[in-house]
Amino acid sequence: MREGLVRIPSGCAISAIFCKDRSTVNGSVIASSMSVMHERSNGLGGGFAGYGIYPQYKDYYALHVFYDDLISREETERFLDRHFDIINLSKIPTRPNSKITDSPLIWRYFITPLPHKIQDTNLDEDEYTARCVIRINDTIKGSFVFSCGKDMGVFKAVGYPEDVADFYRIEEYDGYAWTAHGRYPTNTPGWWGGAHPFALLDLSVVHNGEISSYDANKRAVEMYGYSCNLLTDTEVITYILDYLTRKQKLSLEESANIIAAPFWQTIDAKEEKEKERLSYLRKMFPSFLITGPFSIIVGFKGGLMALNDRLKLRSLVAAEKGKKVYFASEEAAIRKIEPELDRVWAPRGGEPVIVRLEEGV
Repeated sequence: MREGLVRIPSGCAISAIFCKDRSTVNGSVIASSMSVMHERSNGLGGGFAGYGIYPQYKDYYALHVFYDDLISREETERFLDRHFDIINLSKIPTRPNSKITDSPLIWRYFITPLPHKIQDTNLDEDEYTARCVIRINDTIKGSFVFSCGKDMGVFKAVGYPEDVADFYRIEEYDGYAWTAHGRYPTNTPGWWGGAHPFALLDLSVVHNGEISSYDANKRAVEMYGYSCNLLTDTEVITYILDYLTRKQKLSLEESANIIAAPFWQTIDAKEEKEKERLSYLRKMFPSFLITGPFSIIVGFKGGLMALNDRLKLRSLVAAEKGKKVYFASEEAAIRKIEPELDRVWAPRGGEPVIVRLEEGV
């Protein structure tokens, strides 16, 4: 991939901060980390996900929605009114930025499912909300719910990450975890819905790389009620992880062993019990093996997971300082916001690094 005469060997940038003691970090900090990796993006997508940013509404689903026009907004709000109690709604605060153009209408809703709807459908609240979100994105023209978790939110746009942060006034939010992305799309267009992070409920994904197994992965996950129509391969990673962790009740470690499964010769060299476990996961979920170069950071309620493809074809660095854990495409992006680190390392291909809030926090 070339931008002018400068070669970009592994475009896209990802970064993340996590506080194990649930202390909070201002959104301006993660934006500063991304500024170091400006050349990894090309202005066609940038975004952030913050966790713990809505303490006053922490028990409600926070829907962030793009609208093409007033008609799509009105239709979506009628749908929401039929299926949820709307606790609060407003435009998401933004500020003018000359580099962020052609913005859609951007609204935020704090909602909770109507009790009689939950009773009638016999679904839990998460499944009910996820189905409603997929239905909106699939059937209401000009409406796209791009974030729907509790006490978390995604902020994304077409632009460089620093400009996206300025546009969304990211410095007005504090969270115990942040992920961020700067996009350099290669095979898909740059558009507001295609920017990262991708999210469903409290799960969010930022991704550097490309998935050569996208078609097979897409067909497999759509068998279970998901709809992949957002013109980027990262969407399918989000749905696969949601299916494995929420619907199949697998751990993140097990899910990582599926999407970045070890080679068979590696499995054969393991101790018998571990060999049986890894073999079972590969045989049970073969269509969810993700091939191609990737590094991802997955946000979830109470934690983060960083994961490389099994050959480690994309860069990923991890670091620690006290109670804080950092991940990024480049070490410089971490040292920009924390110059003195206790530990720095490069996670091995296919081996997840998972961090969670301390017990009792």
